[in-house]
Amino acid sequence: MKIRIVKLTPELLIELLQGKPLSFSSSLPSDTELLDLKFDLFSKQVLAIVRSDSFEDVAESYPIPEFNLTKTGEAQDAQKPVGNVRVKPESKPEAKPANVKLIQPSKTAMKMENEFSPEQRKLLSFTVKGDCVMVKPTQFLKAEWEDINEVVRSLGGKWVKGDIISYWEIPAQ
Repeated sequence: MKIRIVKLTPELLIELLQGKPLSFSSSLPSDTELLDLKFDLFSKQVLAIVRSDSFEDVAESYPIPEFNLTKTGEAQDAQKPVGNVRVKPESKPEAKPANVKLIQPSKTAMKMENEFSPEQRKLLSFTVKGDCVMVKPTQFLKAEWEDINEVVRSLGGKWVKGDIISYWEIPAQ
């Protein structure tokens, strides 16, 4: 499995969509493909699932590893030299912030989330799908996987192995 999770803040994604200069550097390979894009309400992060033949192969039984982006300094809008004359960049009309409504997480998902330790919650995303709560690892889990699996099983849940994304599924009570 040659896929990774890239985490972005909603603000960074909006800036990217507005065409603003990047405030991070990425060493994503040129053959990177976007497979899935999700917004996690609990961690307030946009999770992008990407694939590349350049990524190290990880066994499908393991959660998807995270691909880390590195922040650069603030993008500089300084004057740009053109020959011997310094020219100010053209002013662009100010983009109005998008009206984005955040949906409140359901009480069921919040109740399930509280069953996990704070350290475990940092490693997981919780979403309600039908009559189940889906619990997905947000990064590669090593020793933590067994402890989390034990909590899920105590709640009547099970590990669901998918072709691309694997997750835990807990029936809503």
